[in-house]
Amino acid sequence: MGEPAFIRDVSLRDGLQMVRTQVPTAVKREWLDGLVADGVRRVEVTSFVPASVIPQFADAQDVAAHALAKGGAIASALVVNLKGAQRAFDAGFANVSYVVSASEAHSAANARRSSSAALDEFRLIAAERDLRRGERAITLECGIATSFGCSIQGKVDEARVVEIAERLVADGADTLLVADTVGYANPATVRGLFAGLRRAVGDVPVAAHFHDTRGLGLANVVAALDAGIRHFDASTAGLGGCPFAPGATGNINTEDCAFMLESMGFATGIDIEALVALRSRIEAWLPGERFHGAIARAGLPKV
Repeated sequence: MGEPAFIRDVSLRDGLQMVRTQVPTAVKREWLDGLVADGVRRVEVTSFVPASVIPQFADAQDVAAHALAKGGAIASALVVNLKGAQRAFDAGFANVSYVVSASEAHSAANARRSSSAALDEFRLIAAERDLRRGERAITLECGIATSFGCSIQGKVDEARVVEIAERLVADGADTLLVADTVGYANPATVRGLFAGLRRAVGDVPVAAHFHDTRGLGLANVVAALDAGIRHFDASTAGLGGCPFAPGATGNINTEDCAFMLESMGFATGIDIEALVALRSRIEAWLPGERFHGAIARAGLPKV
């Protein structure tokens, strides 16, 4: 067994927020069951957002109940405000994610507030988490969206990303997630930003969330590995994107990312052939959607 590298599959959340098909709850349950059966041990299963904003997640409570009852994987949920966090905590999640955008323009489009206001909201969420610590341990992750650039605003300064990370840690973030929301990163900027973050936040766990918008997604994973990162988000079939960021196409592909990591000697625990078979079912569930990935097309090499 090689050194562990961890993939959190976000297809049920990030992947579904962009699709046109309204996926039935029963299908989401089957999707989740397939991921767990295929060895995916971390899954972002839903988002607690108003149904009027993203109707796809109107069944968040039902999907959450299935995920938490099933077990077999670390289930997490995304929240966008204190109310959503309260719903996630009430549902029983021990792993909850929140997002602050480093780009003011993206923050206004995505969250309808400034980055500073989003940071203030995180402090409220952390305080709510602290009030509930007697119920169970809760890990609060905060993602920093558009960390490498923004298709609305353009350049995002590394210093601003580091400043946000330092405040999040000071306000109670247990882990950080650095997100290349619109595919602006390249291996050099990845190495530079993660090195800067490591100097700023020390031993606080940091994960990476890359998009393959410009074909550099897996190259950026390698650069992050070089910088010591071992936790990555990916999406089965490359589904995903941000509906409030122009040009934010699919996430890196779970099958391809697992194959690359395994080929490099890391251990992901994922059955790649089984995951490709699940992908075929997903394609049938989502007619007319665009799917990405090389392993599904070419197959695994002979050994």
